Amino acid sequence: MALSSTAALTFLPFATAIGIWVSWSDMRFMKIPNKAVLSLGAVFLILGPFVLPLAAYGWGWALCAIVLTLGFVLNAAGALGAGDAKFAAVMAPFFVGSDLRLDMGLFAACLLGAFTAHRIARAPPFRALTPDWARWTNPRFPMGLALAGMLIFHLLAVLWLNSAAVH
Repeated sequence: MALSSTAALTFLPFATAIGIWVSWSDMRFMKIPNKAVLSLGAVFLILGPFVLPLAAYGWGWALCAIVLTLGFVLNAAGALGAGDAKFAAVMAPFFVGSDLRLDMGLFAACLLGAFTAHRIARAPPFRALTPDWARWTNPRFPMGLALAGMLIFHLLAVLWLNSAAVH
């Protein structure tokens, strides 16, 4: 993994708070707020130069542009929401230098976890607490739930793998 433990630990509290915001908003309104997207981008913009080598920082922004382009193509094809595309793009720099195979496995696990959590949340006790959530009437899946989980678990995995490599 390209991120150091220091970088992951620096990014983690901000990514967690923003990830919770994104998950809640996507469940509640079926929208990922632009302020959340910009906030995550600001975290990488401001903190990245202090915890990443300059080359990794630059490649992070290149990865952001690539994912944003791919996201907009998928959005135009109707396969992904615009908020999901934008959030995935600002998540991308945090994955710079990571193993794509591990990232895809993590995405699959987070997608299955989000789907399961979503199905459990549809149960009457929880749904009764949130009757006005857009999620219950919208046929689309709140992908922000899976994306936010992927970012948080990626940073936790970096910490775990880096600590395991030291011992």
